[in-house]
Amino acid sequence: MRVYVPLTLPGLAEAHKAGELGGAPLRAYAVTPALREWYVSDDIEELEYAALGRAAAASLRLLAEDAGAPRKRVVVAVDVADKAVGAVPGLDESTLGQVTLDGPVRLTTAAAVHVDADDAVADVQAAAAALAAADAGDEDAAFTVDGAEDHELLWFGVQEIPGLLA
Repeated sequence: MRVYVPLTLPGLAEAHKAGELGGAPLRAYAVTPALREWYVSDDIEELEYAALGRAAAASLRLLAEDAGAPRKRVVVAVDVADKAVGAVPGLDESTLGQVTLDGPVRLTTAAAVHVDADDAVADVQAAAAALAAADAGDEDAAFTVDGAEDHELLWFGVQEIPGLLA
């Protein structure tokens, strides 16, 4: 099963140094039955893109909590055994597609790393700053948060992580 782990660049640096995405349970996003129902599609590529988007939104939340992190969303795509993935009960729309992994995952097994391009930084910074207000119902803040979602994450191979961290 392909899962998408939200991080920040400092989180990616820690994972790179340790050689694994660690901590149990490890939060990730995947194509879950609830995500399938919400997205209303049978196209696995579209569903995986939706799961990636959910992980990117979670990465934005991590950025909002870490003012010192560079303003780029980071998502690591990893293939894991189905039995390693646990469902998260009682989810609402904000955590749709969320799953947990029962243990650390070797970073060398990652399929890809997705990171914002430099031209997204200003919008991601504004979105991270507006997130709390958007959560409280401010429509202008929600529009600002949506501005970050307009940016596609770039694809990188695992071997390119050192360059991303430089």
